[in-house]
Amino acid sequence: MPILGLGHDVVDVKSFAEQLNAPGEGARRLFSARELRQAVMRGRAKNDGEAVHLAARWAGKEAVLKAWCEALGDRPAPYTLDDFPWTSIEILDDSHGRPQVAVPDAVRAVLESSVLSLDGVGGGPGRRHDLIWHISLSHDGPIASAVAILESR
Repeated sequence: MPILGLGHDVVDVKSFAEQLNAPGEGARRLFSARELRQAVMRGRAKNDGEAVHLAARWAGKEAVLKAWCEALGDRPAPYTLDDFPWTSIEILDDSHGRPQVAVPDAVRAVLESSVLSLDGVGGGPGRRHDLIWHISLSHDGPIASAVAILESR
């Protein structure tokens, strides 16, 4: 089960909260409706507001992008920062409150074709590989953080 990529990111919660509430486009547009809903519910349950939970999810999205880029090595990325599918890469809690990376089929196909075409990955024609995401989110005081790992099974 080789690890293909590792990504880490930190976010300043106060600055991110200001961006969330900025008029116009704001950072809120980078999240899916499900992510926004879960952040509100978690903020209410923990009595610490949605911003800290969205900041951690944003760090998660950035960590996913960094792990994907590491897996690509020197190969060209299928997306730029301007067209990366930010709302499609969801950081969602499962039924036990554990964060998971949810990727729709169309984006998963791009990920698989970009990563599994690398030399030494994929095992040759007809060999099926599953790309598995692992993610950990954390926040403490003014900082939110996330680590993402992409592995092949």
